[in-house]
Amino acid sequence: QGQLVESGGGLVQAGDSLRLSCQAPARTVMWYTMGWFRQAPGKEREFVAAISRSGSTAYNDDDVKGRFTISRDNRKSTVYLQMNSLKPEDTAVYYCAAAQPGSPSREHGSYEHWGQGTQVTVSS
Repeated sequence: QGQLVESGGGLVQAGDSLRLSCQAPARTVMWYTMGWFRQAPGKEREFVAAISRSGSTAYNDDDVKGRFTISRDNRKSTVYLQMNSLKPEDTAVYYCAAAQPGSPSREHGSYEHWGQGTQVTVSS
């Protein structure tokens, strides 16, 4: 059920967009709640967004909700995080994670499987 692989990170300027991808086993993407977390230097890992098996979504706060969109393509076994209007404070390592089926969870401890992360750096 594991083997989550993130991609799509990079160095961008403030205001730019990036789309992160998380490739996972087909069963994981189809049945599990999938989430994105991020960790900035010197800070704790924080919840960004999650999507349940049924398609319900949750976001960290209104600011993220207005700029980021989480989605899932079961045919490609991939979960995406579209990030628009990026800010320097979005700079972090972004992690994909999978939790047992249920409502989108914001809790780090709910997620059983994690990817290695992809670096996103936003310059001002």
